[in-house]
Amino acid sequence: MPLYWWILSVIWIAGVPVGVFAFVHAALQRADAFTAADKLNKLAWMGITGAAAVLLILDMRGPYGIIWIAGLVAALVYIVDVRPKVKEVQGRSW
Repeated sequence: MPLYWWILSVIWIAGVPVGVFAFVHAALQRADAFTAADKLNKLAWMGITGAAAVLLILDMRGPYGIIWIAGLVAALVYIVDVRPKVKEVQGRSW
């Protein structure tokens, strides 16, 4: 098997837990923390990360499909941009 196949397989396997983590984290946070962090509200982020998790789980093409990649990008935007701001507002480590 070529090296790119192994790399894409690892990305595919890692993508599902990333999407589920983003959704669970968004669900467990206080609603006012999102607006205090000047981000979209909690319901919007739960919808975005929930849809991302579903796309990552159900799209069987994995990293070869643009829909799967969009789901991964949505989850990563939450983890990299929104999560740190919400944590900062709440003063929590998780």
